[in-house]
Amino acid sequence: MPILIHLDRVMVERGISLTELAEKVGITLANLSILKNNKARAIRLNTLEALCRELNCQPGDLLVYLPNSEEEKAKE
Repeated sequence: MPILIHLDRVMVERGISLTELAEKVGITLANLSILKNNKARAIRLNTLEALCRELNCQPGDLLVYLPNSEEEKAKE
């Protein structure tokens, strides 16, 4: 999928753990882990809103669009 989620990077920058963020956002640890590891096929807007609220960021800080060729390079 050409959309990558940089949740792990933003979490490191904010110094917040996966468990702490899951509690604050109201999402299961398993579902947050799926987002963090770029395994998600979709994200609800209210989840994106909660992540942005708790991480004090914009959606563009979390989501990045890469055309297929760039996506493959990023995975290497």
